[in-house]
Amino acid sequence: MSTPLPYDPQRLAHCAGEIIVNVRELSELGWTPATSSNFSRRMDDQHIAITVSGRDKGRLTEADIMVVDLDGNPVATSNKSSAETLLHTQLYKRFPEIGCVLHTHSKVQTVASRLYSGQGHVHLEGYELLKAFSGNTTHEMSVELPVLPNSQDMHTLAAQVDCLLDRKAMWGYLIDGHGLYAWGKDMPEARRHLEAFEFLLGCELEIRRLQR
Repeated sequence: MSTPLPYDPQRLAHCAGEIIVNVRELSELGWTPATSSNFSRRMDDQHIAITVSGRDKGRLTEADIMVVDLDGNPVATSNKSSAETLLHTQLYKRFPEIGCVLHTHSKVQTVASRLYSGQGHVHLEGYELLKAFSGNTTHEMSVELPVLPNSQDMHTLAAQVDCLLDRKAMWGYLIDGHGLYAWGKDMPEARRHLEAFEFLLGCELEIRRLQR
């Protein structure tokens, strides 16, 4: 007799399908090159569906989505998730309302992370699209998108993120030479935040180019 799974397999199938469809679209935009990026969806209070490490994100199947607990440990699988899993689970543990975390590596995100790493943030102000971020109702405000130093030590990186979250509301952050993390209450909101940051970073890069 097989051991019952500690999570609902139908819920996993639903989350996997949602990840597969959305990530395929992000891959078609060129935001997940060379098997990079990782994506997750909250299943319940204790379990997270997340992409298996090293898989082509444009060709994901249900077998490429695994389950981890809130400490990032694999659940009922021999598959391995990304070394960055902790950066997903820290958000789920801290904010019960977060239901989805997306991490991409678009060229715009990566270039912006290099250009603004010295400042430690990208200042975004006056854009109409700032209203895309949950809770914002006006463009007459500013958002500081943090740029964190790249590190192979995920516990150090997670601690830096925690310090930022202690100080202000955030919808995402960049990692220098790496890419963008964005999140939301569900997949549509997380994608809206991700796409808004992509557009705004593209605007900032274009302004810099035109001002030369």
